[in-house]
Order: sequence, then structure tokens, then C-alpha cells
Amino acid sequence: MLTIVVRAVIIYLVVLFLYRLMGKRQLGEMQPFELVLTLIIADLATIPMAEVSMPVLHGIIPLLTLVVLHYLLTMLSKISTNFSCFLSGKPVIVINPNGIDYKALKNLDITVDDVFEALRGCGYFKMEQVQYAIMETNGKMSVLPKSDFAPLTTGDMKIKTEKSVIPISIITEGKVNKENLKVAQLDELKLQELLKKSGIQKVKDVLVMTIDKNGSVFFQKFGQKYQTLQVEPLGQVKE
Repeated sequence: MLTIVVRAVIIYLVVLFLYRLMGKRQLGEMQPFELVLTLIIADLATIPMAEVSMPVLHGIIPLLTLVVLHYLLTMLSKISTNFSCFLSGKPVIVINPNGIDYKALKNLDITVDDVFEALRGCGYFKMEQVQYAIMETNGKMSVLPKSDFAPLTTGDMKIKTEKSVIPISIITEGKVNKENLKVAQLDELKLQELLKKSGIQKVKDVLVMTIDKNGSVFFQKFGQKYQTLQVEPLGQVKE
């Protein structure tokens, strides 16, 4: 009996340590590959607890192997945008100013009822209140409400309400998102001009840069405070 207790404590501490190494994400915030890894680790951890004949080390080695695999996948996701999209997918706009994008729903294999349920979970009970709704890669929905239904802030009381727009991420973690660059209909030359206006010398120095069709630019360099910049409205950004 004492042997089983000791083995259980050892495996528990090992699994706790491994989860600490993997990060602090909540279960609902996990990417698909992280959720699969979590389920496998939970299943593997029970085997050496119950099987007294199995050496504890034989139970710990598979757990360590999976954590190393998780680390490698995470690093590859950071290095390659294409690999990240393959592994975790990418956010999909399911509601736009024209209404529900049925083609997007079919690609995600969800129903209109699923969309309504997710909207209610975000606090919106009518389609007319929503400007955009985006299904994130972790399965959660993010909602950008129309201006008339957006939560009131101090800024709203001082300025005229404008139509909500979605900022487009064109640089993340020192890498240019070429797909989003095309969505904004920007080319390399215009991007370089934008970087110059922002006082940025190299793309790799940028943690994040977004732009919307109104010309509002948000950018932040690694290790520095974010800044905003207003340029000429793009106009051609697709919604």
C-alpha cells in the first residue's frame, strides 16, 4: 500500500512540474495539439500509479518525451507561420457586415445554432448587434459589436462614435504576415514606407503591427511600450 502511495505522489509531482513547464493556459484556451497532449499525459500518468510491477522511470520517460515534443512543436510554430496554421489552424470570420458567412460555417463544421449560442455566451442576443464575429483557433468566439451596441467608455462620451473596423495584423513577432498584407492590399514598398513613418529600421524589431482601413496603426517594438500612428485611410482594406 505504501508503495502505491509513494508512486502516486511521485507521478503527481512530475505531472505538476511538466504542466508548469508547458505554461499557464486554461483548458479552454488550449490549441488542439495542446489539448491532445494534455489528454495523453493524463492517461499515461495513471498507468505507473496502478501498475506496481512497472518501474516508475518507465512511466516518467514517456511523459518527458511528450513535453519535449510539445516544446519542439511550439518552437516550430513560432518559427514558421505556415506550420502554425497547419498545426492550430487560423481564426475565421463567421459574421461580417453582410451577416453570417455560411461557407465559413461549413468549413468549420458548425451550425448557425452554434453561432447563436457562442454569441449569447459573449453577451449578444441579436445578430443586429454584431459587426464581426471571429472563431478563434482555440474554439472560442471573439465579437466586435456595432458602435451603437459597444460598451460605453469615457472616450465615447467625448468623441463622436465611428463605425467599428477590424485591425489587420501585418507583422507579428518580427515576421511579416504576407497573407494579411494582401488583405490590406499593401506591397513591400508601402510597408517599408509605413515602417519608416513609424521610426522602425528592421521588421525583426517589431513585436506587433496592425492597421485598419481608417489608417490607424498600432505597433510595438520588442521590450518597448506600444505606439499609435495615424496615416492616410487605406480605403481598399477588405472587410
